[in-house]
Amino acid sequence: MHRDSQRQVYELLAPKLYHTCKRYLKKEEHIEEAMADAFYTIFTKLDQLKETKAFEAWARKIAVNQCLLSLKRNVNFNIYIEDMARADEPSVSQTATIEEEELLHLLTYLPEGCRTVFNLFAIEGFSHKEIAAMLGISEGTSKSQLNVSRTKLKELVNNVYYQNTSSNGK
Repeated sequence: MHRDSQRQVYELLAPKLYHTCKRYLKKEEHIEEAMADAFYTIFTKLDQLKETKAFEAWARKIAVNQCLLSLKRNVNFNIYIEDMARADEPSVSQTATIEEEELLHLLTYLPEGCRTVFNLFAIEGFSHKEIAAMLGISEGTSKSQLNVSRTKLKELVNNVYYQNTSSNGK
């Protein structure tokens, strides 16, 4: 692939892939490393892309896989939320309406294992069987992590948005 073409592809995809990686990884250096590895894979395996219309989805899948490789090196997905110290709570917003970006921000307050399973299941659309295979965990662990993430996310939404609006009116 010609360098100018690579630069154009990078400029087109970088913001989207950055956003995808940020949903999985917290540290900026891990995000940047996953993106660099993803672009390396995209550029070196472009000949394996069968359908050019699916290029963006193919690139996003590569980025997700790079994030998962990073997480698998650093996260024990078999640790449950009860075993972890309580995560910091987000600061309270002054609005009661939850925008998509705010909801995605709340995901950062979930433990890494829960957040990863939630992203793979609810956002990427993978089944528990697929998630289990990707992360090297059981389907039951995947289901448990998803359940914990949903419960914690509901709790965060209620604490941050709805209790705040009822207390402002008093």
